[in-house]
Amino acid sequence: MYSLSQLRRGIQNPWLFFREANRLYHSRAYSRPFNTEGIDIFEEDWDNLLILDACRYDMFEKHADLTGRLESRISRSSSTQEFLKANFRDRSLLDTIYVTANPQLYRHRDWVNVQFHEVRHIWQEDGWDDQYQTVLPETTTDYALQAAADHPDKRLIVHYIQPHYPFLTDDGGPFRNDEIFLKPDKVGGWERVMTGDLEVSRSEVWDAYVETLQRTLPAVERLIKGIDGKTVVTSDHGNMVGERARPFPISEWGHPRGIYTEELVKVPWLVIDDERRRIVAEEPVASDDDDVADGLVQERLQNLGYR
Repeated sequence: MYSLSQLRRGIQNPWLFFREANRLYHSRAYSRPFNTEGIDIFEEDWDNLLILDACRYDMFEKHADLTGRLESRISRSSSTQEFLKANFRDRSLLDTIYVTANPQLYRHRDWVNVQFHEVRHIWQEDGWDDQYQTVLPETTTDYALQAAADHPDKRLIVHYIQPHYPFLTDDGGPFRNDEIFLKPDKVGGWERVMTGDLEVSRSEVWDAYVETLQRTLPAVERLIKGIDGKTVVTSDHGNMVGERARPFPISEWGHPRGIYTEELVKVPWLVIDDERRRIVAEEPVASDDDDVADGLVQERLQNLGYR
């Protein structure tokens, strides 16, 4: 059921109505909690899984120059929150270290209920870049290399925030931070593009998106060269940049959950073969997650474009 405020907002913003209709279509009226046609990442073959947040397959195919065997996969998700639900929820993964620049796992840690050997939340104070209002890819690689050195017998999942917004461009990109960041009491940046309230061309967004990916790839390559084992570079989901959604052909932007167009769920799967490592499961290390203030988590998520 929808609340009165949700219904009122849908009447005032027709594109919201059609987005929700598309979501009902793709989720089969919410009868499936995620894209059940996608892969379970833990049933795939890897020692190290490097996740580029919101990286489309077509963009990666055209612009990534990493050495490896490029394949594609269908993701179970069109958002990070959905990715966590579809792949991590209620699992014991004591043979795995999760190094993440994205605060979503921390935000939903009770609900996701996953147990890793260790989680390193690099979006906290030391890993956060105040100038760019994000975790830079070079920082993510530094933390991942340290985690690999500390735990050579564990699988490694490294979650980069890029090429997800905020874009890393020489001129700050087509958006100023105060225009695009999603605020709890306002319609967010991608929605403002959809409504025309924020005027920007598709080519401007695409170019900034590509530039952010290209800025990230050298850091990813440095990590690949610095770790042992079979490595896969992939994404949690894609992103729409003005393409028509379906079945209602509205121009869609961002990565709304529960909508499974090709742009949103077809992701790269770059395989870098190497001698397999011996992976062991052990009890988790002590965690200080509860020491992070909720206000800081919310601030970080807003800076990264989440509600």
